[in-house]
Amino acid sequence: MIPDRVKAILKTHGLTALEFEPGSTPTSELAAARIGVAVGQIAKSMLFKGKNGNFYLAVCPGDRRVCSKKMKSETGTKVRMARGEETETITGFRPGGVCPFGVEGVELLIDIGLADYPLIYPAAGNDASGVPVTFDHLKQITGGRVVDVMET
Repeated sequence: MIPDRVKAILKTHGLTALEFEPGSTPTSELAAARIGVAVGQIAKSMLFKGKNGNFYLAVCPGDRRVCSKKMKSETGTKVRMARGEETETITGFRPGGVCPFGVEGVELLIDIGLADYPLIYPAAGNDASGVPVTFDHLKQITGGRVVDVMET
């Protein structure tokens, strides 16, 4: 079930979520296989907690790993992956279904690697969804800052 706040944002921006069987797309690989796209097109949203106490939501290509040194450079602090309960409390979404739409009070970082694809697919708030959206439209909707935080 797509959360109401996500549905409202998608409707406002003319987007429609793809919905699948519950639990069918919790990883980038499974989501890509289910949607029929490259793993890099899956826009995985991962929450990080900085030593400064701030949280950062990084939206990245599904086929790459986040570089901790680049994250530190972009955030100004050492970061760690947020725990599952932190992710759910801060974003309102469970790991595997974190959606970049409607997350407040968290700096949103969008990795430039997603710009390589004509369409990318972030989750719509659960582990059985994907939202086809362009890189520019994702930036516009979320107000996210474009960064380079992936390992090379």
